[in-house]
Amino acid sequence: MATFFDEVRKNKLRSGAIILLFFVFVLLIGGVIGWYWFSGAPGGFLGGVVLALVVGGLYFLIAWFAGSDMVLSTTGARAVTKKEYPYLYNTVEGLALAAGVPTPKCYVIDDSALNAFATGRDPSNSAICVTTGLLKTMNRQELEGVIAHEMSHIKNYDIRVMLLTAVLVAVLTLLSDILLRSFLWGGRRDREGGQAQLILMVLGLVLAILSPLIGQLIKLAVSRKREYLADASGAMLTRYPPGLASALKKIAKDPDPLVDHANRATAHLFISTPFRDRTGFWTNLFSTHPPIQERIKRLEKM
Repeated sequence: MATFFDEVRKNKLRSGAIILLFFVFVLLIGGVIGWYWFSGAPGGFLGGVVLALVVGGLYFLIAWFAGSDMVLSTTGARAVTKKEYPYLYNTVEGLALAAGVPTPKCYVIDDSALNAFATGRDPSNSAICVTTGLLKTMNRQELEGVIAHEMSHIKNYDIRVMLLTAVLVAVLTLLSDILLRSFLWGGRRDREGGQAQLILMVLGLVLAILSPLIGQLIKLAVSRKREYLADASGAMLTRYPPGLASALKKIAKDPDPLVDHANRATAHLFISTPFRDRTGFWTNLFSTHPPIQERIKRLEKM
């Protein structure tokens, strides 16, 4: 039977491996751009890698300092006081103390859907947001399970991991667009580079076309792995897996799961998909969350 620590350890390793693969793929695209621009010169590939690092750094700085506020504003979240929602505040404060992290700021979305998310760049600059529908529906143990799940995202630095992943997706999409435009409308001064260069050009064209799709799939895979990790860590934090399992069961039965201000850019942050649930191979492939029944099953085995 899987233990809390087994789930945490396995998902950390998987998520780390996926992000490393993603980072290498971004540098590869940058290298191909440099190689193409500099007509296959030995230093061209390295120059492209440096370009990818510079662009990625700029994107990351913007997301680092403004990303959390942008997310909260986009989702329609509003800051609340302890007087307005005392039980929410007490639950967040108690679980933050148990997790050994600073108390996150509390936000609420006025929406009947049952959902919640955490955001920020680190535990010292974090926030937990829940919908009013979730506050009205969950009992004490279920709410603690949900808050513990979100607190685990903060404690495990998932909020930073997902920030980094989102930046990598944006950089990969930008670089692939540059590469594709270079192939379609650019011109190389040296067009007699032989068969090896022709193969590299074909490879680069394939990467340019497929990289946005690959990047999105990797982002979704990272998101799904972090949800399993947060479930396990949250259950470990409360020492009561049935609380979160029961909350997920209620969320799965929510007749109106659509969060009005949610979008594709913020969907991966929520504890459950903020869109209407659909089944099917392609839906599951592009889902930001693992199947909720599988998550419940894992929690019930702990």
